[in-house]
Amino acid sequence: MNFVRGVQSALEPAGPRAERIADLWNVFLIVSTVVYVVVMLVLFIALLRRARGSEKGALRVVAGATGLTALTLFGLLIASIYTSRGLADARPHALDVAVIGRQWWWQIEYELPDLSKRVTTANELVIPIHAPVHIRLHSSDVIHSFWVPSLNGKQDLLPGHDGDIMIEASRPGVYRGQCAEFCGVQHAKMALWVEALSPADYARWLHAQQQPARTPATDEERRGQEVFMRSPCPLCHNIAGTDASGKTAPDLTHFASRRSIAAGTLPNRRGYLAGWILDPQHVKPGNQMPPMLLLPNELEPLLAYLESLQ
Repeated sequence: MNFVRGVQSALEPAGPRAERIADLWNVFLIVSTVVYVVVMLVLFIALLRRARGSEKGALRVVAGATGLTALTLFGLLIASIYTSRGLADARPHALDVAVIGRQWWWQIEYELPDLSKRVTTANELVIPIHAPVHIRLHSSDVIHSFWVPSLNGKQDLLPGHDGDIMIEASRPGVYRGQCAEFCGVQHAKMALWVEALSPADYARWLHAQQQPARTPATDEERRGQEVFMRSPCPLCHNIAGTDASGKTAPDLTHFASRRSIAAGTLPNRRGYLAGWILDPQHVKPGNQMPPMLLLPNELEPLLAYLESLQ
């Protein structure tokens, strides 16, 4: 899958909630522009009358402008309340997803009713279009903030206090999100993608994600699996269908289907993957992954194995 940056702009809404926010922005922009012009005009008139010695006339102009300002602010308050009520729309949702913020990546768990069908991914959330998605937010360490501006506003993740947010996409596409609360030295490299698919494409994606990892098909891939299982990787990473069952790092069962490495830091391609495995601290200083000490003949098989995990 190619490294796609995706849409990341509150001014390019792709869902009903983001459209409400964009509409409110447009209202504020228009009103603020008109207010600025009017204020400059009133100021000019007031100064002109004062220069002509009409103090009372200047005061009447200022008093009238003050009253108009109060009415304008009240109107903007009503618009904000109307938008907030729209964002809190409690329509039945089609999907429950848990998003866990970690330093510095996103763990994503699809909370399906059938426990055996639940899926865990990292940094990439896939949803069907025209389906409200309820996201339960949890932080495992510090304060994070979930923000996909094309789909909704921000929502903080507070340690010890779960929150939630609703998102919905009106059209297929890839929408970039970002942690919007400073959460440590690699805060800027804590991105995520939301990919919106047609219901049929989403069903196919979900079915593929529910399968165990593909069995190595070549000698090189089998050698790579042996390298992986002998390394410290299984202590942190999980690969369904193998003895790797770690829970503190991203699930790698379908690692090769993702577009990026390290929460949007690098594209998921062989050269970048090799650099990440050998020296992750050079790429993302302070992250929890230690450098891998591999023999010269172990890196290529390991890469081949990871690339087979579609």
